[in-house]
Order: sequence, then structure tokens, then C-alpha cells
Amino acid sequence: MPKQSSLFSDDNYADFLNGLKSRIRTAQVKAALAVNQELIHLYWQIGNEILTRQQDQGWGGKVIERLAKDLKREFPDISGFSQTNLKYMRAFAEAYSEEEIGQRSVGQLPWRHNIALITKLKEQQARLWYAHKAVENGWSRDILVMQIESDLFARLGGAVTNFERVLPAPQSDLAQQLVKDPYVRRESCPFRARGRPLQRLLLFVLT
Repeated sequence: MPKQSSLFSDDNYADFLNGLKSRIRTAQVKAALAVNQELIHLYWQIGNEILTRQQDQGWGGKVIERLAKDLKREFPDISGFSQTNLKYMRAFAEAYSEEEIGQRSVGQLPWRHNIALITKLKEQQARLWYAHKAVENGWSRDILVMQIESDLFARLGGAVTNFERVLPAPQSDLAQQLVKDPYVRRESCPFRARGRPLQRLLLFVLT
């Protein structure tokens, strides 16, 4: 029977385990970002369709009420198509271009973060600045709201530049919300398919 290598030690194993845990957490965040970006893009598309038809074809506000009922009937296992949320989608599409959500940090934020940005801020420059800072610093939604209400943008003399895309630190509050909230807690992200937590989907992307 071969002898166990003398190189094996608790310290070596601890380093090995910590390295694996770090890689897994990073993969979880990347997977969650990919799922979230698809969700955000879908919401923008829905909002843009509503906005376009209301502007170009004269559809009134009643269409949102009808659409909410019809989508709920067609997709009973998916939450997120309430009248209120459809109105947020329209406001989201009105606030950003498709290019902005694809290239800016707003596309990396959970939906509830984006709702806070469009409801609490009127200036586009400030929205984009706070979105980038939220991703860069891993802010939870509550922290984001606190920073907006404290007028951090004005206090720091914020200016929007061509920010590079950043990955939220795996241990940050934002990363944890991205990984857990969309499919585990309905109130955290209104597009949750019942019984299909994001953790299950991650099993397919960790290799």
C-alpha cells in the first residue's frame, strides 16, 4: 500500500480548499450575473414594446392592466408581470437605451436596485454613476438607497466616464443578492420561477 505523501498537510489542504471555494464563489457570481443580465434585458424589451405602442399607436394606460392579466394567465409559475412591475419596465426603457443596459453597470444590477435608481433619481448621469459604484463596491439595495439619499454623487463631485465593467466581489452584499435573491426570495426579484432556485442552475456552469 503506497504511503501518503509527506507533502500533504493541514496547511496545504486548507490552501487547496480555500482556492476551490474562491473559484466556486466567483463562478456563482458570474453565473448569477449572466442570468440577471438576461432578465434585465427582457424587462427592458417588454418596457420598450409598451412604450413604443403607447407613443406611436396611441395605446392608453389600460393596456398595462390587460397585459398583466394575460401574461399572468400564460405564465402562472412566473411572478413579475404585475401592473406595477410593467410600469417600472416602461420607465426603465424610457430611462435607458438598449446600448446603455448592455454596456453600463445597470445591466449588472438586480432589478430592485434598478427600480431604486429610476424612482429616486431624475438625472441620467447620476443614475449611471450610482449604478457603477454599486457594482464596484458591492452595495446592497439598502446601501444604494442610503447613498442616494445622502447625495453621495454631489458630495464627491461624481462624473460619468467610460467605466470599465467590474465583477462584484464574491463576498459582497451585492454578489450575495445576485446569487440568492432572484430565484429564492420572490420579493427580492419578481421574476422567480417556482421550485427552480438559481443554485440548481449553477451546477451546470461550474465546470
